[in-house]
Amino acid sequence: MPAEAAQQVEALEAQAQRLMGTFARAGYEQVAPAVIQPAGLFLDVVGESLRARTYVFTDPEGEELCLRPDLTVPTCRLHLARHASGSVPARYCYSGSAFRYQPGGATSAHPNEFRQAGIESFAAADREADDAAVLALIVAALRETGLKRFQLRFGDLGLFTALLDALPMPARWRRRLRHQFWRPEAFRAELARLTSQTALAPEGVARQLMDRLDPARPEAAPGIVEAYLDQSGLELFGTRTLSEIAERLLAQAADARETPLAPQVAALIEGYVAVKCPAREAAAKLAALMRPHKVDIAAALASFQRRLDLLDAAGVDTGEAAFSAEFGRNLEYYTGFVFEIVVEKLGPKSPVAGGGRYDGLLADVGAPAPVPAVGSCIHTERLLAVMGGEAA
Repeated sequence: MPAEAAQQVEALEAQAQRLMGTFARAGYEQVAPAVIQPAGLFLDVVGESLRARTYVFTDPEGEELCLRPDLTVPTCRLHLARHASGSVPARYCYSGSAFRYQPGGATSAHPNEFRQAGIESFAAADREADDAAVLALIVAALRETGLKRFQLRFGDLGLFTALLDALPMPARWRRRLRHQFWRPEAFRAELARLTSQTALAPEGVARQLMDRLDPARPEAAPGIVEAYLDQSGLELFGTRTLSEIAERLLAQAADARETPLAPQVAALIEGYVAVKCPAREAAAKLAALMRPHKVDIAAALASFQRRLDLLDAAGVDTGEAAFSAEFGRNLEYYTGFVFEIVVEKLGPKSPVAGGGRYDGLLADVGAPAPVPAVGSCIHTERLLAVMGGEAA
């Protein structure tokens, strides 16, 4: 190993030990999740962006596996191996490699293999207090390595969910809009589709079949579709099952019978995702946006404001923090408060740290019910580059 590379490894190890020491003193247990993980699980929960960048392979017995693209999901699996319900409070820390394909080519700021030092907190009762505690600890760890100047960027998917829940629309439309939240162009296209009766009408599906499908009787849909295929002399092909095809057609039939989303409702959603402002101004600005529409998301706004107050009390100055309503990071398991820590040398596309709340992930991984959870990781190569003046 060249001397420069050896020095880099030594510096990363020394930095990791320092970070892990900070986490341990705060009561986090150090763990070492497995590098090789079941691919199906990861591909189901990480979202489209990261799914396309995950290294997947098949072992000699035919099992599909992957190199972990992050350490949060493996830590969830480790916690569930210890506590099957997932509801036992626990706090873990880790330092290790993660692997992601870089479509534009690997760089020093975005390598294919990189290190993360992070923390995960499970089953804490007070969500806002735990959010603040996790971010405050990450900030404290960065400061202990010598990082003094950085920018905080906040988002809150809990606010977005509260808005959708307060608006008149079918539950399946809420699910679709939440699913598309991380893809701005697809999100706007779906929102536009929901406002148009013409766009809601199914394309390429026989009217005879659509008329037979009754959204109030979903259990009958597979039989109706099968009978139609038999009568028409059509056969199933591709990877979708009869039940999956019936479910999709049933949703189309339900959409065709729905009243389109009111233009003012769509405009309010568009206005919400466009909000960008200092974090301390966000609650008032969003409340003002909701007021003419008589939409009540006061509880979610109070939670957002309380979290800011708790952060300030913990020594994290939120006065310069930025808020963006459409900010959700690039991992689709997040459900609430999200954040990134950005330094000027690397810019917003290469945050030094990030994290957030993911209350549904443990259930996705195998817990019998959702479990409150929040975590964060530090990209240690980026941190070392910043501290050494070698940022790319």
